[in-house]
Amino acid sequence: MTTLLTTQDIARLVQRVGLPDLLRRLVGTLEADYARWPEFAKTPRVAAHSADGVIELMPIADASHYSFKYVNGHPKNHRVGLPTVMAFGVLADVATGSPVLLSELTLTTALRTAATSVMVAKRLARPDSRVMALIGNGAQSEFQALAFHHLLGIRELRLFDIDPAATAKLVRHLRGTPGLALTICASTAEAVRGADIVTTVTADKANAAVLTPAMIEPGMHINGVGGDCPGKTELHPGVLHGAHVVVEYEPQSRLEGDVQQMPADFQVTEFWRVLTGQAPGRESLAQVTVFDSVGFALEDFSALRLLNELSRQLGLGAPVDLIPTMADPKDLFSELGLTANLQAA
Repeated sequence: MTTLLTTQDIARLVQRVGLPDLLRRLVGTLEADYARWPEFAKTPRVAAHSADGVIELMPIADASHYSFKYVNGHPKNHRVGLPTVMAFGVLADVATGSPVLLSELTLTTALRTAATSVMVAKRLARPDSRVMALIGNGAQSEFQALAFHHLLGIRELRLFDIDPAATAKLVRHLRGTPGLALTICASTAEAVRGADIVTTVTADKANAAVLTPAMIEPGMHINGVGGDCPGKTELHPGVLHGAHVVVEYEPQSRLEGDVQQMPADFQVTEFWRVLTGQAPGRESLAQVTVFDSVGFALEDFSALRLLNELSRQLGLGAPVDLIPTMADPKDLFSELGLTANLQAA
């Protein structure tokens, strides 16, 4: 049997574990899997682009488990009452190919993206970082804000979005969070002034320059989340030229990240090398660092692995007959229940 986790199951899981603790467990699971990076069979995600967005499949496997995620990115979806990003995924047993878990990944993608941002910022941001600018206050913003607050000690958020309603929504959700001050800003430039960390999580499928070199201050860490497909960027090339740039999986990031703007010989560092000590993270307090995040299949693998563990512990999810259970594995036709009718005819 395959376990099915719905959006309601994920909500119950977060409520029972607690959001800060779940984010911590996600970071730990991500770190454990990134530390064994060479064990995974990896490939850039397979994308089908259209004028309105993109639909992607994200596969990955180790010796024990295979996973994939189906995910879309359609910036105009809010006009028809749909999320910009929607996703589901499967975790399967490599030895038999049996699907172990079928799960929603829309909520989970937001959780794992925030946990990934924190995991990398632990190695790239200055240890004394307390102020974060959050540019783009849409569906991902609360997850990023709370992850950085609870896990990295951010005490002030400086907020900007071209849609004031998005910022108002974010403030409504975060108001009253102990130890977290909120400052609404009139522009990106105002928001990033004096920030230790700048998180960009905009949605438009465009080659934008949300951050320009003039906005960058020594020692900043830039968490670039929104540039995640060909033709969709957030950082001016000059921002990248002056920074130490870390990516998830270089072959995919060269196609989809902000570094798609850069020449092929522009140097980037895959995060797993920083995590395992094979490459430096932050090298000085004045250094500008960039995490050019596009989202990689390993992060969904880690999330599905943790969801499978926690759902079993908490008794969440429902068994579904996704695969037929046969007395004779060679007799698939009898599962249709047609044999007797055919004989009678």
